Amino acid sequence: GVGEDFDFFWSEAGLPGGRLWRRVLSEEAPRPGSGLEVVDRALSEVSFQVRHIVTNVRGSFQEFEGTIVTDAARPEASSVEFKIKAASIDTQNEKRDAHLRTPDFFAVEQFPEITFKSTAVKPTGQDSFDVTGNLTMRGVTKQVVLPVKFLGAMKDPWGGEKAGFELGTTLNRKDYGINWNKAMDQGGFLLSADVKVSINLEVGKVAPAAAPAK
Repeated sequence: GVGEDFDFFWSEAGLPGGRLWRRVLSEEAPRPGSGLEVVDRALSEVSFQVRHIVTNVRGSFQEFEGTIVTDAARPEASSVEFKIKAASIDTQNEKRDAHLRTPDFFAVEQFPEITFKSTAVKPTGQDSFDVTGNLTMRGVTKQVVLPVKFLGAMKDPWGGEKAGFELGTTLNRKDYGINWNKAMDQGGFLLSADVKVSINLEVGKVAPAAAPAK
């Protein structure tokens, strides 16, 4: 499930206490407040996995940024914008990553960014939301609905307000013009069309700008 993916990716990143951190955020956690939240890239991750012959290849994007405008009174008025630098793809194999950057896959020179901009936010439970928006990848824009789970909010040891979110979804890469594949001698293809995506975000609230002195 999504929670298991969160724990896996946390441990894969070499950070301790994935389950403890998730539990602290989940048990009677404060509700998200209102304001502008900015993604902390050092404590966030954008990961994926795709079927390759008989196993799954995992990878991630190392460069991304995003903002979340939250409205505690009217969650449906919240919004999200997110950008990923396509060239930052990393599957722990330089030759494969170089191929993924070519026109066979992401064509990063022509389409340097993968972007998402929300158009609607619908609460589906106490801590869950369906976030509808436009996902643009490789020059193709599709409307998608992303199931987002709010993990909790708290102050860090330095007094900053932090919140956590996670999502898991499956995308068909062919919907975005990523069609490259190879037929296998025994039937079937080298790569699956479906790609599982997991995104885990820690965001920090941006203090409102002070009013100019009169």
